[in-house]
Amino acid sequence: MGDTSMNKGAGRPRSAEKDAAILRAALELLATHGYTRMSLSQVAASAQVSKSTIHLRWKTKADLLTAALAAVRMVDAPPAVGDTRRDLVAILEDFAATVRRVRGMALIGTCLAEEAHTPDLLSLLRERTVLPRRTLLREVLERARERGEIRQDADLEAAVSALLGPFYADYMAGRDGRRAWAEQAVDLVLNGLRTPGT
Repeated sequence: MGDTSMNKGAGRPRSAEKDAAILRAALELLATHGYTRMSLSQVAASAQVSKSTIHLRWKTKADLLTAALAAVRMVDAPPAVGDTRRDLVAILEDFAATVRRVRGMALIGTCLAEEAHTPDLLSLLRERTVLPRRTLLREVLERARERGEIRQDADLEAAVSALLGPFYADYMAGRDGRRAWAEQAVDLVLNGLRTPGT
């Protein structure tokens, strides 16, 4: 018996390759043009598909961009080695490399600018990129607390913010790309969290 899946329903089955190309193009244009100035025609041209191909999949620009953000994966965690400092530095360096690769600062700016009109963009950015990365850092700190390396009463959420903050602050100050930023952030935070006498 042959495969009849291609004969069911009207039209051809969706192409995963086309979907991926459209979503990549949408994110790139969101980063380079912003939400207002990008168009579905630009996405179609960049992905080398027709505009109708996009409309078959997503009804509006907002639908397309929320799908593109939903597909983003920024959290392929570096393997933990069990050393608190090294694990934290590795997560932060991977975070910075990923943000640069996907033009993350431009995406963040666009999603913040669109928050009043298209809140799903910022919600998805948080859900898919920000919160999972914070979870990775918090888990390393929780293990360090279990081993007695940091104080039991340490505010781990504040510590996570302090670890990530220098990346954003450096970017805004024009100091993006400093080689030792992750090590310096980790040392500063761990020094403040250490159990007395360790």
